[in-house]
Amino acid sequence: MRELGGADVYLRNCASRNVLSLLSNKWLCLVVGVLSQGPARFGELRRRLDGITQKMLTQTLREMERAGLVDRRVYPTTPPRVEYSLTALGAEVEALMGSIRLWSEEHMDEIASARAAYDERASRAVEPL
Repeated sequence: MRELGGADVYLRNCASRNVLSLLSNKWLCLVVGVLSQGPARFGELRRRLDGITQKMLTQTLREMERAGLVDRRVYPTTPPRVEYSLTALGAEVEALMGSIRLWSEEHMDEIASARAAYDERASRAVEPL
């Protein structure tokens, strides 16, 4: 596509690399999964995403909002109630991330076995032929 003036993710200065970098964030993938089930408040997201820190969740949500993947809605209550939901663009990303999550869950045992076999081979002393 480079010859046609389009995107080429393999070029270091191509803007599509920024998109790829955004989508490769594991927390983004997991936030998208939770929000695919409907709008959620910050506390709900934090409870559902075991292991995420408040700081990381805040950064992830801001980045997603900035990229147009998440809509942040503030309700005029005391204290203010904030809800996050996927935008149409975020819903498209959910289709991709959902496939990745499913593949990960379906193949986690195979990956674990392959890693264990590799580690076993790597731990053995090198024997001369």
